[in-house]
Amino acid sequence: MTRALMIQGAGSDVGKSLIVAGLVRAATRRGIKVLPFKPQNMSNNAAVTVDGGEIGRAQALQALAAGVEPHTDMNPVLLKPETDVGAQIVVQGQRVATLRARDYAAMKPKLMTPVLESFARLKARADLVLVEGAGSPAEVNLRAGDIANMGFARTADVPVVLVGDIERGGVIAQLVGIKAIIDPDDAAQIKGFIINKFRGDPSLFDDGYRLIEQRTSWRGFGVLPFFARARELPAEDALGLADARRPGKTKIACLALSRIANFDDCDPLKLEADIDLVMVREGEPIPADARLVIIPGSKSTRGDLAFLRAQGWDIDLLAHYRRGGDVLGLCGGYQMLGRRIADPDGLEGAAGETPGLGLLDVTTVMTPHKSLTRVDAVHADTREPMQGYEIHIGETDGPDRARPFAFVNGVPEGAVSRDGRVQGTYLHGLFASDGFRRAYLEVLGIAASDQRYGVRIADALDALADHIEAHLDVDGLLALAR
Repeated sequence: MTRALMIQGAGSDVGKSLIVAGLVRAATRRGIKVLPFKPQNMSNNAAVTVDGGEIGRAQALQALAAGVEPHTDMNPVLLKPETDVGAQIVVQGQRVATLRARDYAAMKPKLMTPVLESFARLKARADLVLVEGAGSPAEVNLRAGDIANMGFARTADVPVVLVGDIERGGVIAQLVGIKAIIDPDDAAQIKGFIINKFRGDPSLFDDGYRLIEQRTSWRGFGVLPFFARARELPAEDALGLADARRPGKTKIACLALSRIANFDDCDPLKLEADIDLVMVREGEPIPADARLVIIPGSKSTRGDLAFLRAQGWDIDLLAHYRRGGDVLGLCGGYQMLGRRIADPDGLEGAAGETPGLGLLDVTTVMTPHKSLTRVDAVHADTREPMQGYEIHIGETDGPDRARPFAFVNGVPEGAVSRDGRVQGTYLHGLFASDGFRRAYLEVLGIAASDQRYGVRIADALDALADHIEAHLDVDGLLALAR
């Protein structure tokens, strides 16, 4: 019989995604066939799956930890926020609607069926399914129709372990408060807790740890110290975006758009020793000494173009270009670089048309078809091979397409300005290709390392599993699964 265990959090961004990834890796190294699962996720950082759909990036990382290809069953419901009150709804890898939060609440109970279908298919393929929750079970106002936390756990009869983030402060109140506020039957489904992100001497928390056990009657499975190498692994939440500051090195600036998507595109760059990667945030200017400015993907291209202009970044970009700097637009960023973006059907918001930045002579029209493909490409300038993926709506064309960024199966892709300093592409994940990354940086005059990005990610996952094995009762956690 396939067993399952669910890791939920006392709140968002408490580290449950990485704990699941580390447990997946640890179980896999023990010879257990394990698969990750998250019933419902909310993230604009998505991965294209082997079956031609999309899931949250965290589940793709967890699949990598298990040594398997990511599949849509690993994250059957994905919410991709487009505005503060609405999101694109992706079910089993495919977009089905764009809804306001209130409308999604009405739809949500119907989604338990595909969630359970996907879960059953994973169970048929594995010895163990490790499930990740979303948000917190303390959100009792969302309990009716819940498919992400206790609603799923109770329906599928999966035992739960709660993760509390001590770095935020108030971890005792988080865990004890959850026990006090949730339904008693939900509380009975919770079998234990983990304290995460501890810094310093963990023995100083012994009294607090015992107090949580006494007040909740839940078993403690350990105190996990802060894992410094977490920064090497792809983050799922844009809240986790961080600079990789190395003063005196060549500066690359990436714009932290309000609806930034697939932001792990820059992860391989932040690991380059000679790059000072700066995430330019709301209200901050683009550094005048940046060698390259990257405009990343966006879940709401026209909305983020307005956000970009509100920060004055359009003026900064023109100044950067006039000083001789380079600009690279990825997916939505590529669309923004053109002359205009038209959305006649209102696919990403209100129907209409928005002037682009005008740095590329192309125009984009949003279309209902969504491209979800893994690709092998060749960079047009350096002739270096790249592996990546496309995940976008919209078709882009214009004179600068005569100078492609890359070739996909011999077909031109992307666009480059006449002087070569402004480039746009729909390809995500391109900097993870070591040869291309080195060649691209060398063209910019940036010394590139000989690091192998994939090997570094695998090594970080092994280190995460070692870290979890050293500080948590992994045997007890695995024994808890049923």
